[in-house]
Amino acid sequence: MLVTTTHHLDGKKIDQYYGIVVGEAVMGANVIKDIFASIRDVVGGRAGSYEKELTRARKIAFSELTEEARMMGANAVIGVDIDYQVIGQNGSMLMVSICGTAVKFQD
Repeated sequence: MLVTTTHHLDGKKIDQYYGIVVGEAVMGANVIKDIFASIRDVVGGRAGSYEKELTRARKIAFSELTEEARMMGANAVIGVDIDYQVIGQNGSMLMVSICGTAVKFQD
């Protein structure tokens, strides 16, 4: 499955537009990770536990996006946009939302 942020595919003819597809993942933030992240913020460095959660959430959202497109008969998703938000009480959850347009192009 080809996934791109562009709205066209260079050198390819799009035969069918199926519509918008979305992938979302909401991850809870662990209190222990929050404590270690705040310590790192004070002493400097990267918050590895948050980075791992972001990566995991993004991979889940991309997987959902491509599976939805595949079920429609698409072989690509174009115009992809990725959004990250902190949600929940006291920002206790992270949401990754990815959307794009499912299409079928000629090989």
